[in-house]
Amino acid sequence: MGGIQVPEISLGSCDRTMPLLGMGTSAYPPADPETAKAAILEAIRAGYRHFDTAFAYGSEKPLGEAIGEALRLGLVKSRDELFITTKLWSSFAEKDMIVPAMKMSLSNLQLEYVDMYLIHWPVKLSKEVKKMPVEKREYILPLDIKSVWEAMEECKNLGLAKGIGVSNFSCKKLEELLSTAKIPPAVNQVEMNPIWQQKQLREYCNAKGIHISAYSPLGANNTKWGDNRVVECDVLEEIAKARGKSPAQVSLRWLYEQGVSIVTKSFNKQRMRENLDIFDFALTEEESKRIAQLPQKKGVLFATVMGPYDICLEIDAEI
Repeated sequence: MGGIQVPEISLGSCDRTMPLLGMGTSAYPPADPETAKAAILEAIRAGYRHFDTAFAYGSEKPLGEAIGEALRLGLVKSRDELFITTKLWSSFAEKDMIVPAMKMSLSNLQLEYVDMYLIHWPVKLSKEVKKMPVEKREYILPLDIKSVWEAMEECKNLGLAKGIGVSNFSCKKLEELLSTAKIPPAVNQVEMNPIWQQKQLREYCNAKGIHISAYSPLGANNTKWGDNRVVECDVLEEIAKARGKSPAQVSLRWLYEQGVSIVTKSFNKQRMRENLDIFDFALTEEESKRIAQLPQKKGVLFATVMGPYDICLEIDAEI
């Protein structure tokens, strides 16, 4: 089976088009580098061209090695065929630390530029933080959005990133960012799936020209923060059965039809290909209506990841 061609989208204030379906490289528990590298090479063979990593995932180096290997094997002709997203970790979310952090990620990736650089979370962590959840409340600080975004803009102006954006930002946080930004964020990457549809945030971002990218599109099953509420949802199972697809494919197709991009993660060869196989059918109006009416439940809670502190609960309440 040859690779599937994934549709692409033009982004505001970004010099590249982005494939609408990407492969995530965050694994829980973390994958060893060789396993991650092999999975990424398999994904390139299957047709993935967009890869999502982050300093915090520890997957930048294996991704960089896989890109080098893919070029040597001729799986891609040039680096430009790939769209690479990485993220600024919260420990470096301070104006003077951001360009060096970007360069550190580029060194890990063995690349001259990334296609998209995102602020991972809307907080600053002190250098004492070595693990999650964070041990003390005073280690979690508010993000100085204005100065941090100025440094993100510098990354783009220096050509280190073709586009810049954010992750886990609420309408309120975006409003604050946009009030001083010279370059608006191209992307806001957030949790989104049929059980957490993010209608208000999507409407806001559409109005502001910010593209939504969906992580945990299948509910992050088999992780400490996710569950099976998407893949075992009765409505999705019924639609899947009628269409000869899996509930995961129905979920991914629904996201695609909402005009968002998707970061899906599987190191399983078969599921990796199944997740790409969503471009040969469309949901009916009735099916879309049934999905739109599903009860909503958020999966990723900042307070669970970082600790049940007031600043974390406030972020959870906003998004």
